Amino acid sequence: MRPYVSGSTPPPADRNDLKTLKTLLPYLWRFKHRVVLALGCLIAAKVAGVTTPLYLKDIVDQLSLPATAAMVPLLALAGYGLARLLSSVLGELRDAIFARVVQGAVRNVAREVFSHLFRLSLRFHLERQTGGMSRDIERGTKGIGFLLNFTVFNILPTLIEIALVVGILLSRYDAWFAIVTFGTIAIYIAFTLTVTEWRTVFRRSMNELDSRANSKAIDALINYETVKYFGNERFETQRYDGNLASWEQSAIKNQVSLSMLNAGQGVIIAVGVTLIMWLAARGVTRGEMTVGDVVLVATFITQLWSPLHFLGFVYREIRHALADMERMFTLLKVGAEVADSAGAVALDARQVSIAFEQVAFGYDAKRQILHDVSFEIPAGHTVAVVGASGAGKSTLSRLLFRFYDASAGRITFNGHDIRQLSQDSLRAHIGIVPQDTVLFNDSIYYNIAYGRPDASREEVIEAARSAHIHDFVMGLPDGYDTTVGERGLKLSGGEKQRVAIARTILKNPPVLVFDEATSALDSRTEKAIQAELLSIAANRTTLIIAHRLSTIAEADCILVMDAGRIIERGTHRELLAAGGRYAEMWRLQQEGEVLEA
Repeated sequence: MRPYVSGSTPPPADRNDLKTLKTLLPYLWRFKHRVVLALGCLIAAKVAGVTTPLYLKDIVDQLSLPATAAMVPLLALAGYGLARLLSSVLGELRDAIFARVVQGAVRNVAREVFSHLFRLSLRFHLERQTGGMSRDIERGTKGIGFLLNFTVFNILPTLIEIALVVGILLSRYDAWFAIVTFGTIAIYIAFTLTVTEWRTVFRRSMNELDSRANSKAIDALINYETVKYFGNERFETQRYDGNLASWEQSAIKNQVSLSMLNAGQGVIIAVGVTLIMWLAARGVTRGEMTVGDVVLVATFITQLWSPLHFLGFVYREIRHALADMERMFTLLKVGAEVADSAGAVALDARQVSIAFEQVAFGYDAKRQILHDVSFEIPAGHTVAVVGASGAGKSTLSRLLFRFYDASAGRITFNGHDIRQLSQDSLRAHIGIVPQDTVLFNDSIYYNIAYGRPDASREEVIEAARSAHIHDFVMGLPDGYDTTVGERGLKLSGGEKQRVAIARTILKNPPVLVFDEATSALDSRTEKAIQAELLSIAANRTTLIIAHRLSTIAEADCILVMDAGRIIERGTHRELLAAGGRYAEMWRLQQEGEVLEA
């Protein structure tokens, strides 16, 4: 798999439908017995369907004899009825057997794509628009269902029927019947393929513009409050409409080209049918064919041209489905920027010591964030990091979680480079209360229990008590079943922060990261929670990224960062005595608190 690079991931310009089908094949072969059985029913149903006109010919010919010699054609009637019955029953049996294959393949592909997206790096998700990506997955999974259903239920049966009909015509009648039939089909297919290839660019353009419009719309709706704050409803509507206008032009071109294709197909079929019926009429007038033969040929034509006309539509849609599937499978080809090493070991420790050793990192080559950062957090100790915005404080926590890997140096847990540890076990040992808490659009209970989904209700409530949010929750009409809304927008910043704290308390990890965890709280609530945070941090390895210096005065060590470098380190008292940057920050914050009071 290739590593992810910035930007969207459209399907390659040189489409390879065969490669897309090969990607899908393993998902189908998990149900190989059902696939083989369904194909057997398909072939048997088509053989029965093709023999139906033969029995019909015998019935007509026998009924056309002079009255003195006429008899009820019982055998022909019985054969005709049995053939029609088998054709119908076997077709339905094929559908029932293959349904599990289709739905199972769709489910397995969707699950794998969804799981793969979580294996990709934070960089990938920050640089992708979720709305467009979800649309790609939705269209891709629908495309799989369409491809499988219509390949097995339309294309294969039609091809088998064409082969059987041409064979019967060659064996029973003048070669011109088979030549005209096969020639018409060949011209029809060639015309359909050529025009459909030309039209594919319009469909792909429509998909791209549709994803873009959907991404912009979802982005605006997610940021509903921001749009309202600045009164930009008209601006967002115009931007959305601009994308729709481009989509409209592609849609019009798509429809016009479709009409041209349908008209051309109609002309080809009309000419072919006329020629075959002329051959049949000429054969009767010459005494070379009976009325039953005309009925046979007419029935074959009816059976053949109807699905063949539908085949044009199916082929077009299958091409579209392949384009949609290719776009979705492209996501699977994106390699994980951060991946477990071949010999990654699982971390299992109750106490963890952390060390940053000459760590350097930049989100891209043009922007270096950290420069030669080195510090240790002994097991059970607390280290706080302070500094101006953009100093690189939050980047430390992202590297700790291995959302990114350091470009130089290393980070160790109990002396082990975290790149040699499995990501699952590494993250299981860390709990974080982020500055910007995002909640799921579910209940408060669900969001707290997310820290440990197998926790009992009593444990969830106890965690809420520890985060000082239980009383607030019980005061709500629906209590813990209250839905928090999209991204938790129904809760205030402080309420969301306390839910995040409860979630981390419930996880109960040996390493804690507080990334400005109380920044959204008022002073009174902050003091109430601060004691609880210090309590849960006791005997745990804790990294505190702080803005308010009063919250870290008791830390074992305080690091002062500026422009990605550690410029001061020491205890609160040592840094105040040094009279450097930290002392200046402390003085300014104390003055600010006095003014606020």
